[in-house]
Amino acid sequence: MQLHNLKPAEGSTQKGKRIGRGEGSGHGGTATKGSKGQQARTGYQSKRGHEGGQMPIQRRMPKRGFINPFRVEYKVFNLGQLDLLIEKYDLKEFTPEVLYINGLINRTDLVKILGNGELKSTIPFKVNAASAKAKEAIAAAGASIEIL
Repeated sequence: MQLHNLKPAEGSTQKGKRIGRGEGSGHGGTATKGSKGQQARTGYQSKRGHEGGQMPIQRRMPKRGFINPFRVEYKVFNLGQLDLLIEKYDLKEFTPEVLYINGLINRTDLVKILGNGELKSTIPFKVNAASAKAKEAIAAAGASIEIL
């Protein structure tokens, strides 16, 4: 095999349409554009999302609900998960930076601890938010918690 005798596989390539090259091509006459009208003319371009005069989908759909621009979203960890995470990732402290380094959260995520489950670990916690029940449980376990 040499460069000058390489060929594509049989049937893998097709000839393109030769539009506007006479009736014998099978695409003569109107050159596959139908007859007359704006779309048959040269330089025609339709706008993205244009539906030919039909009411566009973004106007047919009803508006629903309300999106609060001031909503604060947290990555939530329950007390029951914390001991498993501390053991698995060998954490010395529970902070957003340490969680990001271990791939548990994204850089801009806020961390909140909720009080579902039990905690046995005594490492320090530095988080963005914690529920009242979680704060009590962490203090009862002998760990310290700091709200950032």
